[in-house]
Amino acid sequence: MLLDIVAILIGFALLIWSADLFVDGASAVAQNLNVSPLLIGLVIVGFGTSAPEMLVAAFASADGAPGLAIGNALGSNITNISLVLGATALLVPLHVHSGILKREMPILTGIMLVILAILWDGTLSLIDGIILAVGLFLVMGWLSKQAIKETGDPLNQEFKDELPVAMPMPKASLTLLIGLLVLLGSSKLLVWGATNIAVELGISDLIIGLTIVAIGTSLPELAATIMSAYKKEHDIALGNIIGSNIFNMLGVLAIPALMAPGKLPEGVLERDLPWTIGLTLLLFLMAYGFKSAGYLSRFKGAILLICFVAYETVLYLSATAT
Repeated sequence: MLLDIVAILIGFALLIWSADLFVDGASAVAQNLNVSPLLIGLVIVGFGTSAPEMLVAAFASADGAPGLAIGNALGSNITNISLVLGATALLVPLHVHSGILKREMPILTGIMLVILAILWDGTLSLIDGIILAVGLFLVMGWLSKQAIKETGDPLNQEFKDELPVAMPMPKASLTLLIGLLVLLGSSKLLVWGATNIAVELGISDLIIGLTIVAIGTSLPELAATIMSAYKKEHDIALGNIIGSNIFNMLGVLAIPALMAPGKLPEGVLERDLPWTIGLTLLLFLMAYGFKSAGYLSRFKGAILLICFVAYETVLYLSATAT
């Protein structure tokens, strides 16, 4: 088991490093092609920050562990909202001014209700995967349209300030390629270690995906969100999480449906999906700002953190009861 733990730790370290490299390279390539900062932030960075979850889901599904992929998708969303946003708001209360974000939040909530409808039969089918994949492309198209149209949105300037230093196209392309290759290798290493530990401990790969893998792949979002908040880039801080959760639900969850369709692991429909939907609705109610700008206070952050602890406790009790 020691070797598996080392594999997971090395996999996480390389995954976080290569994800940053991949996003920097992709952003630099886009800059050289004169893509707008808002389009880079909403689509390219949003997709790039979910690349680790997507690759982990692909390797897990290919290795016969779709439960790990499903757990990673749902667990990452739960972790992003309850731990990442909870900890960030507790440190730096977040003000939401972006009109795009105020449209993204109900879209994310709607996506969760669609997922509830397609998973209600207890299976993740090939048709479900196609629906999710089509939904992903539709959302990416909508985001691209918003980026072109809403140049005066507060997110535009925040993304412009956060773009990496310009680099020549050959260097940008090499950075993108190295980031992608290391992402592939580290994802495979992480899945190998995680599935081995699940087997050795006698617990489901779903639980491993919901805990170790989900929390690990959310660490980049935690660091980026807290740093954005301290820089007073509150819309980016919240936007990173909303965007990541949209890509997780449509892109990451589509992968096991397309590669390894079948029955949902025990606990998903009764425990994990309701938590994911409930936290998404809670975030919408807390941050939308129905009559004014949205606001995540320290008190709301504390509530989200309590939800994270409560969910992890539920998972622990579920794992030890079997």
